[in-house]
Amino acid sequence: MENGGRQNDIPEDANEHCPGPASESAGKSDSCAGCPNQEACATAPKGPDPDLVAIAERMATVKHKILVLSGKGGVGKSTFSAQLSYALAAMDFQVGLLDIDICGPSIPKMLGLEGQEIHQSNLGWSPVYVESNLGVMSIGFMLPNPDDAVIWRGPRKNGIIKQFLKDVYWGELDFLIVDAPPGTSDEHISIVQFLQETGIDGAIIVTTPQQVSLIDVRKEVSFCKKVGIKVLGVVENMSGLSQSVPDFKFSRMSTIGEEEDVTEWAINLMKERAPELLNLVACSEVFDSSGGGAKKMCVDMGVPFLGKVPLDPQLCKAAEEGRSCFSDSKCTASAPALKRIIEKLVATQMPDMINDA
Repeated sequence: MENGGRQNDIPEDANEHCPGPASESAGKSDSCAGCPNQEACATAPKGPDPDLVAIAERMATVKHKILVLSGKGGVGKSTFSAQLSYALAAMDFQVGLLDIDICGPSIPKMLGLEGQEIHQSNLGWSPVYVESNLGVMSIGFMLPNPDDAVIWRGPRKNGIIKQFLKDVYWGELDFLIVDAPPGTSDEHISIVQFLQETGIDGAIIVTTPQQVSLIDVRKEVSFCKKVGIKVLGVVENMSGLSQSVPDFKFSRMSTIGEEEDVTEWAINLMKERAPELLNLVACSEVFDSSGGGAKKMCVDMGVPFLGKVPLDPQLCKAAEEGRSCFSDSKCTASAPALKRIIEKLVATQMPDMINDA
């Protein structure tokens, strides 16, 4: 990983994975072959990136920086990032949530901030605030139309990530949560490169129980080890469907093979003959976890296992509506599980925060 590249100086027509004109390998690496800027980059001045100094100054007021990663998409990583931020803010911490999923910015939706815009002051870009102690920054606030696709090469994505880090004025923060895109590509290399000198507490990796997800998570753990990022723990999301019995819909097949909704009949029957059933939570394994799931993988790879979060339709609804799952008693299956994980994370990885709270 190159540490000297001035990412903002990378030309728009550069090849993917361009090391940057200030890198020692500029114009010489395999990724430079055939680039129209190869000769110019090879002769460009080399040296430290002055923007890293500006980033260090911004991050000096941030106590803890946590990356939220996933090996593949669709595992609920952004939902976890959003709810983690809500939970820490509810614990009276000052929290910032930075969305660097440039091509798929879902954080504004999950925080109820769709349609908001970034404002600039003499101190820099101002985050969009959910509460006075929870600020959010995302490229989603910069799109003229929410349906617009962000079709950018790596250098331009790296440039906006750097700009977020050096130009956003967060003020004093206890936590900066960074929601990264799936995988281990340009955005991940950039965020580590830009923040490493300022101190990254580590990464939380989100997965689902089935092997097809865990295969990719193993790569994510390997990435963290290679770049020197501590794995704070792995969260197994969507760990079985948990739903209160009254929230289920019931159906049966008719004699001619058509599905018939019998929800009202089933609920009334339970009320009449076994009302105690209505207080139960029904659970079902949605994904195959016969291989031991995330817990076994953590043992194999020597990283902490933080816990399981069930697939809860109420949590999905909270994310769609842009609200905290902790604000009411609707997320009866997922909220307690998330709370245990977050309390464990703070207690084991940031004990100083408990003393300061």
